[in-house]
Amino acid sequence: MIKKIKTGTLGGSPVEASGTPALFSFQLNDGYYSFDEAECRENGKALASAYRDAQPFPHIVMEKFLDTELLRTVANAFPATGGKRYFNRSQERLKYQFHANESSSGLVRNLFSELNGRAFLGFLEEMTGIQGLISDPYLDGGGLHLTQAGGYLGVHADFNLHGPMHVERRLNLLVYLNDDWHSEYGGALELWDRQMKGCAKKVEPLLGRAVVFSTNLDSFHGHPDPLSCPPQRDRRSMATYYYTALQDSAPLLHVRSTTFQVRPGSGDKVDWEVKVDHLINDWVPPRLQRIARRLNPFR
Repeated sequence: MIKKIKTGTLGGSPVEASGTPALFSFQLNDGYYSFDEAECRENGKALASAYRDAQPFPHIVMEKFLDTELLRTVANAFPATGGKRYFNRSQERLKYQFHANESSSGLVRNLFSELNGRAFLGFLEEMTGIQGLISDPYLDGGGLHLTQAGGYLGVHADFNLHGPMHVERRLNLLVYLNDDWHSEYGGALELWDRQMKGCAKKVEPLLGRAVVFSTNLDSFHGHPDPLSCPPQRDRRSMATYYYTALQDSAPLLHVRSTTFQVRPGSGDKVDWEVKVDHLINDWVPPRLQRIARRLNPFR
């Protein structure tokens, strides 16, 4: 028996039946939820112009991406943070990152599997015009993200090559999981212009809202101001990244890790450790790079 989740239902139970339908439906078949490939491709075609014409770089903001109750379930299935490592330096504070398999929820694993599956890749290809997209079973840098009160993520461009798979990063998907989130809490995703002169767009991280954007060396984004939510609250999201096979020009690519930027007139600190590592990548022979990184004075 197949059930569809689209118009505000989860497992066949009515939820917000009078509200706006979710953009994507989930089909429940023998205990497993899946996207409908035809619907995914149809949605991709419908959003293609808006995505490709968006500024400061191609992106789309989707409201009610999936059923609200489903995403509430995901938000409540995050692993506990106690004793877990987190990012805590000048460029990023109090940010936890969990692989989907660290959650005990079958629904969480199911959803990540589908976001990395053929049907959803079809949506992304139709919308972006990028063919041959490759999903990431490792969830390198992706998964479940949680930032505690006072935490932030500086404006940055993402790493461009996936080490284990040796493929080029092309797209980010962020799905927000923050119910009853007030604007004064902060945490809005900021998209900055390519010259880092100013923020071109802000997207509040509200439950059910999702963002897809192209990743280039100048696709600058982040939520750079400390969260001012109550201590018992935090900012939660899902993240998956998508890649394409390297082309013949791949040897000409400069390998880049996450590259943080300094906002004009701010107190942001320059990430000299990464800048020096990038110089080593570009100019030091490969056999000597490991030694050179050990000598990086900012490490």
